[in-house]
Amino acid sequence: MGLRSLGVALASTVALIALPVVAPPSALAADANLSQGRTAASSSTENAGTPAAAAVDGDTGTRWSSAATDDQWVQVDLGATASISQVVLNWEAAYAPDYKIQVSPDGGSWTDLRTVTGGDGGTDTLTVSGQGRYVRMQGIHRATPWGYSLWEFQVFGTPGTTQPGSCAAANSAQGKTASASSTENAGTPASAAVDGNDSTRWSSQAADPQWLRVDLGSSQDICKIDLNWEAAYGKDFQLQASADGQSWTTLKTVAGATGGRASYDVSGTGRYVRMLGTARGTAYGYSLWEVAVHTTSGGTSGPVQGGGDLGPNVIVVDPSTPDLQQKFDQVFTQQESAQFGSERYQFLLKPGTYNGINAQLGFYTSISGLGLNPDDTQINGDITVDAGWFNGNATQNFWRSAENLAITPSNGTDRWAVAQAAPFRRIHVKGGLNLAPNGYGWASGGYIADSKIDGTVGPYSQQQWYTRDSSVGGWTNGVWNMTFTGVQGAPATNFDTGPYTTLDTTPISREKPFLYLDGNDYKVFVPAKRTNARGVSWPANAGTSLPLSQFYLVKPGATAATINTALAQGLNLLFTPGVYHLDQTINVTRSDTVVLGLGLATLVPDGGIDALHVADVDGVRLAGFLIDAGATRSDTLLQIGPAGAGADHSANPTTMQDVFIRIGGAGPGLATNSVVVNSDDVVIDHTWIWRADHGQGVGWETNRADYGLVVNGDDVLTTGLFVEHFNKYDVLWNGERGRTIFFQNEKAYDAPNAAAITHDGIVGYAAYKVADTVNVHEAWGQGSYCNYTSDPSIVQRHGFQVPVKAGIKLHSIQVISLGGKGQYAHVVNDTGAPTSGTDTIPSKITQFP
Repeated sequence: MGLRSLGVALASTVALIALPVVAPPSALAADANLSQGRTAASSSTENAGTPAAAAVDGDTGTRWSSAATDDQWVQVDLGATASISQVVLNWEAAYAPDYKIQVSPDGGSWTDLRTVTGGDGGTDTLTVSGQGRYVRMQGIHRATPWGYSLWEFQVFGTPGTTQPGSCAAANSAQGKTASASSTENAGTPASAAVDGNDSTRWSSQAADPQWLRVDLGSSQDICKIDLNWEAAYGKDFQLQASADGQSWTTLKTVAGATGGRASYDVSGTGRYVRMLGTARGTAYGYSLWEVAVHTTSGGTSGPVQGGGDLGPNVIVVDPSTPDLQQKFDQVFTQQESAQFGSERYQFLLKPGTYNGINAQLGFYTSISGLGLNPDDTQINGDITVDAGWFNGNATQNFWRSAENLAITPSNGTDRWAVAQAAPFRRIHVKGGLNLAPNGYGWASGGYIADSKIDGTVGPYSQQQWYTRDSSVGGWTNGVWNMTFTGVQGAPATNFDTGPYTTLDTTPISREKPFLYLDGNDYKVFVPAKRTNARGVSWPANAGTSLPLSQFYLVKPGATAATINTALAQGLNLLFTPGVYHLDQTINVTRSDTVVLGLGLATLVPDGGIDALHVADVDGVRLAGFLIDAGATRSDTLLQIGPAGAGADHSANPTTMQDVFIRIGGAGPGLATNSVVVNSDDVVIDHTWIWRADHGQGVGWETNRADYGLVVNGDDVLTTGLFVEHFNKYDVLWNGERGRTIFFQNEKAYDAPNAAAITHDGIVGYAAYKVADTVNVHEAWGQGSYCNYTSDPSIVQRHGFQVPVKAGIKLHSIQVISLGGKGQYAHVVNDTGAPTSGTDTIPSKITQFP
C-alpha cells in the first residue's frame, strides 16, 4: 500500500504540472458528450476517494481507480439508448494495455464495440459504432501492479429520442412479493420488509451470507434503493438486480456501513432487487425494517412484452379450414425449388382428424401438430418429400421438418425422401415409411427421433441415416451407414458385413421443445432429460410447460437490441419464420432459457459479429433455427460457454437440437469457426454444419470457414452429427470424455490441390480430429467421404485422426471415395485399407484400436 500511495502522489504531482486535456476531436465536434454527469458504477474502487463517479465528472483532477486485479470494469448509464460514435479514455499512470469497450441495453448483457490490445496509456480516442444505454470499459490485463485508473471516461454520440425520466418518489417494492435466504422466526418474514410499516421487520439467521429480495413484477429501471436497518445491520453488502432471479448484476457494493437509514443512488434494470449481505455488523443476523426501491418514471418505453400472435408466416389450421389442400399446395409451389430463397413457413395443425390431404414440403417449410401427443393430430393422408424438382435426386432436399403428429398414409407408406437438416421428430406413422425418392435416385439423409413407425422403414437409396429413441416395425436395408440408438425393432449390428450399428439405449437424450395448445392457450413443452433411453418419450411426457407469455415472439423486423433486452428481462425467445439480420450478438445468460425457432427461422450476423453466445449456465435449450454466415467474417457463429468454462452441468445440460449452420450458398459467407462448445456436458442432438459446395458465394476462399465443430468442453455428447466441407478440420475435439453417435462428413470438394490442405507433413485435414492431449473419447457409426472435384488426384492421408491410448475407442468407421474423385490412404491414422477406383466402395474398420 505504501508503494501504491507513493505512485499516486507522483502521478498527482505530474497531473498538477500538466493536467490532461480531454476533448472530442474536431471531426466529431457535433457529437455530444453523453456520459458527463451521468450515473456511473464499477466492479470495485481502490478507496473512497476514487469512486466511479469521478471518471464522468468532467474534472481531470479526480479519478476512478479499481482494486488490483485484472477483471475490473467501470460503466456509465447514459440514461437512454443512444447511438455511440466515440469513446475517449484518459488514463492515469495505472492503465490497461488490453481492454474492451462494451455496450448494453440493460446493464446485464454486453456486446463488444472495440477490443484494444497493446495500448500504452495516456489518452485513447476510439471510434466505435453501436447503440445502447450502458457503456463499459472491461479491463483484461493491467500494465502495472495496481488496478485500473481513469481520469475521465467519455462517451460521445447522438442521444436517442427517448430521454431519461426522473427518479420517482414512490416505492416500487411496497406490497410486492419478497423472499429471503432465511428468517430468524415466523414473526420476522421477508414480506415485513416491504409492507410499508416501519414497526415490522425481516430478520435472518445469524450467519453470513444472507439475502433479501423483492420481485417488482416486471422489469424496471432502478435509480435508488433505501434501507432502514434495525439494530442488527449489515456492515458489508451488495445491492443487486436481476432479470430472472437467478443471474445477478451488482448495482452497488457497500463496505463499512453503520446501519440506520441509508439511501443509495444506483443505475440498472431488472425485475428482481436483492440485498446480499456478506458481513454482519453485530453477532445477530441481518434485520431490516423496510426496503424501498425507486424506479425511473417516464423516459422509457417499458419492458419488452411476452406473448402475442405468431406473425405472418405461421399458418394455423384445423380440420374445418376451407381450401386446406390449396394452402399446402400454394406454399409448396413457391418453396419446392427455393433452395436459397428468403421465405419461411410453419404450418401448425390444431388437434383433430384431417382427411384426404397431402402436405408436400419444400424448402424452409415445417409442419407440426399442436397436440400434447402426436396422436392428438391425425392425418389420414400424407406428408410428402420427393425430388421431382431435382430430377429424382434427393441429395439436396435440405431444411424442412415434420413434428408431433400421426399419419395414416393413403397407400400404406409415407414418403420422406430427404437429405440433411430435415428432422422427422415425434411422429406416429400408422403404416410404412419410404426414405427414398420416386425412382430410387440418390438420397443423403437423415434423422428420425422419438417416433413410432408401425410398419417397415425402407431406406433403399439412402446413403446414411441415424434413428434415436424410437420404434420401428422393421428396417429393410441400408447403403453405407445406418446407426440406431434406443430403437425398438432396430436391426442388429452387422457393420463388418453390412451398414448397421445398433446400441440398445441412448446414454443421454432430451427431446426438442415444441409448441402446443392447452385449450385455447399456446404453450411450449420442454421435455425432461432421459438417461439410457429406449423407445419414445410419449405419452408419459415428463417435462415442463411454459406459457407463451414467458416468450418474446420474435417477428420479421425485430432488432438484436430488442431481442437482447427481452433476454435480459428473463424472457425466452420464439423466433417466428423469417430471416433476421443481426447487428449485435444475441447473448443468452440465464439458465434454462429456451430459444426455439419455427419454420427454419434464420439468423444472419452482419458486420463480422458472432451470431449467438450462450453463457456457462445450466439447461439452455437451443432448437429449430438456422444460422447463415454474413459476408464479413465472423469469428464464431455459435458459442456455447465462454473460453475456459468449467461449471458442472451434468444434472441439467444445455442442448442444441435441429440447429443448422450454413456458410455460403445463399450468398458470400465467412466464419473462422462455426460452432464452438466450451461448456461441459452439452448435448448436441442433430445438427448439420455446412460450408456450401454449391449456390452463390462459393469458392475455396470466397466462403472460407476453417472449422465446423470445435469441442473444448468435457463430457460433451453428440447424436446425429453432420459436418461437411470445411477448409481445415470439420470436427476438432479437445475436451475429455467426449462421445459421438453417428457422424456423416464430406471433405471440401473445392480444395484446389494437395498443397492447399497439407499440414504437419500430412495431406488433408482429418474429418474428425481428436486432440493428442485427450485421454478418453468414444465414437460409433462414423463415415467420411471425399469428392475432390477441383483436383481428383488428391490422396488424403486419413479420414480420422486420434491419439492411440487405452481410453480412445472408435466403432464402425469408414471412408469412401465418391466416384474416384480423390482417395483416402487410410481410415484412422495409418490404419485401414486405402480406397481406390471409381466404384464407391467403402474402406471400413469395425473397431479401433
